[in-house]
Amino acid sequence: MPPHLSVEDAAAALRRGGVLACPTEAVWGLSCDPFDEAAVMRLLATKQRPVDKGLILAASALLQLDGLVDWEALAPARCNAVIDSWPGPHTWVVPASPRVPRWITGAHDGVAVRISAHPLLAALCAAFGGVLVSTSANPAGAPPPQALEAFDPALLATLDGVVPGATGGLARPTTIRDARSGLELRA
Repeated sequence: MPPHLSVEDAAAALRRGGVLACPTEAVWGLSCDPFDEAAVMRLLATKQRPVDKGLILAASALLQLDGLVDWEALAPARCNAVIDSWPGPHTWVVPASPRVPRWITGAHDGVAVRISAHPLLAALCAAFGGVLVSTSANPAGAPPPQALEAFDPALLATLDGVVPGATGGLARPTTIRDARSGLELRA
């Protein structure tokens, strides 16, 4: 079992290239520094997830998305709909700026982003000082854990730490919508 970490210690571990588990709005998630390619590749290997699928970035504030999202590529009404839905359990695929690495966007020209209302995930982003990868803590194809006790033991053994707490109580992971079209990509 990886060590249980305070938010401050978890942020320090992330800065050192760590991969951590943290509760999110509905399920437990895995987080790492999205600009640390080695950490992201380790996270993807742990999940057995191909890089071309892309990953979600979680933030604690709109300011953390500065320089990552090409807001001008969205119609003003779409931009307002995205921003007005936050903080909350709404993930949007938005036009990515060139600053977002390919290991985050995968085979896409957009990036999935969310400003989380979950107190622990938001606190972790704030303590880290920026966006974090936020992906469900399950091997590809397996159900995501809603409790720490439900983790795949092999996956848990690969982590550098756990931020203990409870999920936000949603019955299923956050919705994902395309900001350009408004279409729902994941219910």
